[in-house]
Amino acid sequence: MSLIKKNLDRRGVLKGSAAAGLAAPMFFNGSAFAEGENYLNAPKGKSVTFGFNVPQTGAYADEGADELRAYKLAVKHLNGEGDGGMMNTFKPSNLKGNGILGKKVEFVTGDTQTKSDAARSSAKKMIEADKAIMITGGSSSGVAIAVQSLCQEAGVIFMAGLTHSNDTTGKDKRANGFRHFFNGFQSGAALAPVLENAYGKDRKAYHLTADYTWGWTIEQSISEATQAKGWETVETVRTPLGAGDFSQYLTPVLNSGADVLVLNHYGKDMVNSLTQAVKFGMRDKQVNGKDFTIVVPLYSRLMAQGAGENVKGIFGSTNWHWSLTDDGSKAFVKSFGQEYGFPPSQAAHTCYVQTLLYANAAETAGTFNPCGIVEALEDFEFDGLGNGPTLYRGADHQCFKDVLVVKGNENPTSKFDILEVVEVTPAEQVIYDPEHEMFAGGELGECNAGAA
Repeated sequence: MSLIKKNLDRRGVLKGSAAAGLAAPMFFNGSAFAEGENYLNAPKGKSVTFGFNVPQTGAYADEGADELRAYKLAVKHLNGEGDGGMMNTFKPSNLKGNGILGKKVEFVTGDTQTKSDAARSSAKKMIEADKAIMITGGSSSGVAIAVQSLCQEAGVIFMAGLTHSNDTTGKDKRANGFRHFFNGFQSGAALAPVLENAYGKDRKAYHLTADYTWGWTIEQSISEATQAKGWETVETVRTPLGAGDFSQYLTPVLNSGADVLVLNHYGKDMVNSLTQAVKFGMRDKQVNGKDFTIVVPLYSRLMAQGAGENVKGIFGSTNWHWSLTDDGSKAFVKSFGQEYGFPPSQAAHTCYVQTLLYANAAETAGTFNPCGIVEALEDFEFDGLGNGPTLYRGADHQCFKDVLVVKGNENPTSKFDILEVVEVTPAEQVIYDPEHEMFAGGELGECNAGAA
């Protein structure tokens, strides 16, 4: 048993420091789960179908395009094509590069449109018409929560893509859903000490927040984490997803007495709001005798590229970054770069990893039965997929791993060198009690295998 697991109490709360030890592979073949028993969309032929449900239109379409690239690459590697990518560094692993349980991996795609209703409709078609055994994707937490709920009801596994709301593995968690991506609480825990060191304790923050589950929980997370460091939250204002023009929301900031603007926006919304804030002269202002500053709690390389020079010196957090030098990250960057000609985003990374994790769980359990997948993933600890040793906590199906604090690179060497990692926050500093008030109120429930 690894030191991380030894230091977890019965609720999954880390009691000591994390370590690099890994659990040995587990096998359930021929015991609790066996092929032939009834479950939804059990593969009958020589292939198995995944459903890749990503935003191909809407405010998060850039992220969706990179997610789809990563999914297609993962399928190639699982089927024994290409260089294998992270399959060569992932441990403990039962993947063989001959499909999954001897079946070739195929896939269907859908467009979530960054809308919950459209995402559910797309996922439902994949499950009912295409017989998808697993659904994955999404770049909006509202979408992820909606599709996760649908998958729970239907009886298939949902391996969440990019979703950062606390609610995904908090009040809206489901037994059939798993999240590799970090969350708002973890961003706050990692960012607040860095912001305190950079800007001091006596700061007044004004929040502009995307008006849906992700925005609400990242606003709360950053507010509480920075207030614990002596900051004051002077105003919080909600903005609609895909607003485009944020001028009406930015003008009041100038007269608020705030000396920090926190942009709880993502995708094209963040690109637009940050660009407009810079045009308003906010980076050149002095307020309360301090240089006015901007914070972007959740960054991606794609967003940073879109905002260009406007991101220089601005802090934020990210789930993963292509500049990491661990073996897994280097293998993925190389493989993705050879396939597409540029480095992958954090969205691409988490989606690729989720696909491998599902496949390995099926190989480990010896079945595609959702309940076998759940048993294989709960409290599974692994390494070699970036961010160091990682635990999929059984209590809430949330991953715990190192969190990166980044800032806009002042002297980029290429159009991809937009963000630089300034702090790697160890996993033990971002672990929380599953009953923490930001996550309380939901029940994981029981796995649902659907009907044959």
